[in-house]
Amino acid sequence: MTTIQYVAAIGLSLVVFVTMANFVVDLYARGVVRSAMDEGARAGAAVDSSPADCERRAHDVLANLLAGASGRSVQVSCEMIDRAMHARARVVLPGWLPGVPAWSFTVDGSVVKEQLP
Repeated sequence: MTTIQYVAAIGLSLVVFVTMANFVVDLYARGVVRSAMDEGARAGAAVDSSPADCERRAHDVLANLLAGASGRSVQVSCEMIDRAMHARARVVLPGWLPGVPAWSFTVDGSVVKEQLP
């Protein structure tokens, strides 16, 4: 009888551990996406740059810091709105265990476009 309880307790502990690890990795991914949007918006705000430069820089940051399935789940778009470069990412991070819902969110970053004097 004690063996069954021990195995059940170990199994439950592993589920809790994996769920907590998934949460920590998702928080890291959110931070990386936020940094990528800021970097992309800064790159696109330079005098001679375009939204394509913004997207390229954001993708470079994501490729360096968030590879694999999590990095591929990020959709980046950049556009000029009211003299500012806006970068937006739509993210869907799947849960690691069956029954755990995916976490979806958007991150925005914007920087005022540099102007020649």
